[in-house]
Formats: sequence, structure tokens, C-alpha cells
Amino acid sequence: MTLLVHGIAWDGHASDGGSPALRVQSPNGERTAVPLGPADVLGLQVHPGLWCLGHVKVHGPADSTHVPCPSTARAERGRQCGRCFARDDSRLIHDFHRGGNVPPGLREYLMQPHWLYIATFAGGTTKVGTASGPRKWNRLAEQGAVHASYVAHAEDGRVVRLLEDLVTSQLGIVQQVRRAAKAASLLDPRPAVELSMINKQAAARVRELLETVQLPGFTIVEEQWQRPAFANAVCRGSTAEAPLFGAPRRHAYPQGFDGGGHGLLIESLSGAVALARLPDAGGGSVDGQFVADLGELKGRRIEFGPHTTELPALQDALF
Repeated sequence: MTLLVHGIAWDGHASDGGSPALRVQSPNGERTAVPLGPADVLGLQVHPGLWCLGHVKVHGPADSTHVPCPSTARAERGRQCGRCFARDDSRLIHDFHRGGNVPPGLREYLMQPHWLYIATFAGGTTKVGTASGPRKWNRLAEQGAVHASYVAHAEDGRVVRLLEDLVTSQLGIVQQVRRAAKAASLLDPRPAVELSMINKQAAARVRELLETVQLPGFTIVEEQWQRPAFANAVCRGSTAEAPLFGAPRRHAYPQGFDGGGHGLLIESLSGAVALARLPDAGGGSVDGQFVADLGELKGRRIEFGPHTTELPALQDALF
């Protein structure tokens, strides 16, 4: 069966480490989640092309409906066709605090409590972001943060986005980090102690700024985000915090997810970026570990099966 990939989602709670899954949609529009755990083998054939993922209608704080693309069209804007993009409620979120009009259901969602966080990724890049109350932990798990701190709790989504824009304008902390940059940084993550210090220092600067803000509707908080245990191995790296001798060498995944067969034995997952072994046709595995951005599968049509990844000649860097 050919399935449409909607991406990687992290469900559950920090207390149990969460549970990542590959969300897929069947031809009849039904969506299911394929769990991704330690030692799971992900074998699939990718069909060429990017396809529309449909659109979302928001009915309230914890109630939304996914509407499959009625014409099963090719993607034109991100992972949507033009028609679905125009009908998607979520595209209006970022203009709400600037006075933009939103449907009643989306307004109810945005008026629930939100968190302001500071997230640091494996290369040291740090961003400011927001998460609704129910998505407080999951949002950062799906972002692929290595370390993160909550710096404010806001009474609604308007206040939290005003604070987010203020942090960017006053401190220069970005609101987006490219997915490709996150994946590349996990080839050789900076030491955890260093990343933790970067995050704590950035969070302290933000809290100092927030103390000067004359805006009602928020409180400053000091709370650390709990990274899922399944992300630890890929976030640690293979040098500073793993044995120098005998540690597998990391390589970038050698194929794009824009077509062909792929086979990965998942060892760890940070956001949508996997640390994996590559099974070979003989039942063994290729030497080394591979960092693969499974986020590239979003909007692709796939079929599951006993597929393997075709490898070019690999050559370790000399220096």
C-alpha cells in the first residue's frame, strides 16, 4: 500500500520519555502512527515527488480536524497545494498577536496558556519559541532540542508571541533553525556541558530582559525541559562523551529521501533526525553509524518493505 508521510511526531509525556512515531496517511485519508523505537528497522521505498498534506481546521484548545487534500495534488507551498494552504487555520497563528483575524476555534486555541522557551541544538545554535500548555514537552521533543529552558508562562498565545518577538528584536535570538542545520550538527555534536552552559546563559539573558517588560499577562519561570532518553545517544556524539576507542564513526546518510529504497536500523532519534545502522543484503550491517533526517520524508509517498539503502563508496575524512 502506498502511504503519504505526515512526518515524525512525539507523543506521550516527559515522565515516560515520550514515544516517537512516523505518521502516515492511507489512500482513503485515514492517518496512523508507526512507532519508532530502539532497534526498529525502517524499510521503505520512496516514490518521486512531493504531495499536499491537506489542511487543518482548529475547533478549540484541544480539538482540530485534519482534512486530506481533496484533489491529492502535488505540493506547491511547503507541503501543501495552493488551495489547502489558503484553507489552513494554522497559517494564521503568526499574525494573531499583530491584530490578524482568526476563526473562532483558532482563537480559542490561541487564548489558552502558552510557554516561552529557549532551545539549544547540537551545534550550539539557540532559538526562542512558544508552545501551548498541552504541547509544552512534545513541542521541544519534535524540534530536536538538545537542551532547553522555559523562561515564561503566558496567559495566552497573544502575550507569548509578543514576548517572542521582543526577545528576537532586543537580543537577536532567532525564532527558526533550519532542519538541515540541525541534522548536520548531529554528525559531531558539541559537548553536553558546553551546550548546557550556552542554553543557561541565553535563558538568563532572556529572563533579565523580561524583568523590564511592562506587559501584563505573564510570569517569569525557571524550569528545565527534560530531553527524551531515546535522543541521548544521537545528542551525545561519538567523541567527547563516548569512548574514543571503539566508538563507531558517524557519516551523513548517503542518499536523499526523494526516491529509491531505504533501510535503517534505528538506534536513537532527536526530533526527526535518526542515528541508525544500515542493514545490508546479507543480514548484517554496514560499518559505522549514519545520521539521517527523516523529516525529509514529509510529503513523500512510500511503501514499507524489506528494502536496503544503496551505498556509494564511503571515505573517512583525513583530518
